[in-house]
Amino acid sequence: MHVTLAVWLVTIVILVGFLLVDVFVIGRRPHEPSMKEVSITLGFYVLAALAFGVGVYIISGPQYGIEFLSGWLTEYSLSIDNLFIFIIIMSNLRVPRELQQFALMVGIILALIFRGIFIALGSALISAFAWVFFLFGAFLIYTAVKLYLDYRNDNDDNEQTDNALVRWVNKHMPATDQYHGDHLTVKIDGKRLITPMFIVIVALGSTDLLFALDSIPAIFGLTKEPYLVFCANVFALMGLRQLYFLIGGLLKKLVYLSVGLSVILAFIGVKLLMEATESTGLGHLMGIPDVYLKVPTWLSLTVIVVVLLVTTVASLIKSSRAKD
Repeated sequence: MHVTLAVWLVTIVILVGFLLVDVFVIGRRPHEPSMKEVSITLGFYVLAALAFGVGVYIISGPQYGIEFLSGWLTEYSLSIDNLFIFIIIMSNLRVPRELQQFALMVGIILALIFRGIFIALGSALISAFAWVFFLFGAFLIYTAVKLYLDYRNDNDDNEQTDNALVRWVNKHMPATDQYHGDHLTVKIDGKRLITPMFIVIVALGSTDLLFALDSIPAIFGLTKEPYLVFCANVFALMGLRQLYFLIGGLLKKLVYLSVGLSVILAFIGVKLLMEATESTGLGHLMGIPDVYLKVPTWLSLTVIVVVLLVTTVASLIKSSRAKD
């Protein structure tokens, strides 16, 4: 896929521009958005992502169009899982409802920064070392197993906000017990103190960093095009703030989301291992025909869509039965 510098620049300006307007202009005023506001904005972003995928399909061909849609669906699913952790963090740290929008804004910006860094590093590694796919594949399979075991063990929600970085901040930086709007620090009796909002941002930032480590190898397992990787990630972050307020309660009903994501990540991990075996010539040495080591793009999209549909339906059925 040939993407000129001009197309890169225009895409970055438009997509990042939309995202920055959303978080800095629309979301800058601390308030709890109405259902009408979040529904319209979220619908616009989803339709924009689908339209972009159709555009790639028409201009660059079916393969790249399907690769983008597969990557976007995977990244969006991982972002929803990330959003669930955000909800836990907000709840455990008792963030006032009107201030949650600011915290989400910062969390999304940090997610974009971390993903941008890992996209650049991942692209450079892939270009220089074909065997890096073995590492990516193994890491995704490890992540899938860990995600499933965490689901089975039903880990304590407090663990989501009690990582090493948060503990270090709590131990070494004097803090207030009260929120002071969206201020990260406040001066009291001549002494500069951090506010609980600072702890929230640290927790969200460290969570973003961990999720970036999972999401970037996952999407590189679906497309090798840095342009599509970047666009899928930005589109996945668009509307995340609105989604938080629109279906915050519904997210708790997606009880099998982690299971579905573990299946998707494991599938992509195996796909990466197969492609690495083929591209490094190891498959030839083992006597395995290349055709058996290539997973069609349409099959990847089908697996992702089916797993997400089954996960959602099964989750809603279980949640409805639990009520009865």
